[in-house]
Amino acid sequence: MNRPSSTDRAVTPWYPTLFVLSLLLILAAFAGSRAQANECPELLRHSFNSLQTGVPQDLCQYQGKVLLVVNTASYCAFTDQYGGLEALYRRYKDQGLVVLGFPSNDFGNQEPGSNQKIAEFCRLTYGVQFPMFEKTSVIGPQRNALFAELHRRTGEQPRWNFHKYLIDAKGERVLSFGSSVPPDDRRLIEEMRKMLDARKTLKRNT
Repeated sequence: MNRPSSTDRAVTPWYPTLFVLSLLLILAAFAGSRAQANECPELLRHSFNSLQTGVPQDLCQYQGKVLLVVNTASYCAFTDQYGGLEALYRRYKDQGLVVLGFPSNDFGNQEPGSNQKIAEFCRLTYGVQFPMFEKTSVIGPQRNALFAELHRRTGEQPRWNFHKYLIDAKGERVLSFGSSVPPDDRRLIEEMRKMLDARKTLKRNT
């Protein structure tokens, strides 16, 4: 039986091998993207428009962070809590804390302004840098999906402006704090630090 000559071997088509390798790379990338999506906790699988830009923001970008979710208002007896929230954010953001603000006009008509006016007020009055989203409803049938789920998990919904939900880095444990609990409250800080410490352990083990 005649063996293929060196010339025959040289002209053997190579593109089927390249096609197979390309297909494998595409499948691997697709599987990786699906796995990454699946890592995002169900609680964070929501998108809201940025208060400042109106651009949709996927909350999954905050997966692995400890979150403090707050419904806010510009004309409330608790409005000065903006300062405490910003101080908390700046102090602990490098350790993994993110404060998320959701302006709402649900209580006492205390957030009547446009998104632009709210953004300007927060920036100019309190120097707010933590992420904030467009005005929304946080109670009742029109409430947004995140606050509906936070209510379901804790059994508590906001009764007034500046209610706070503290969420651990896994997006599983949620604690609820009423409006009268300031951002520097001892219990809130202790629970937040526990979650930040647990986050460090989680990162080391992954």
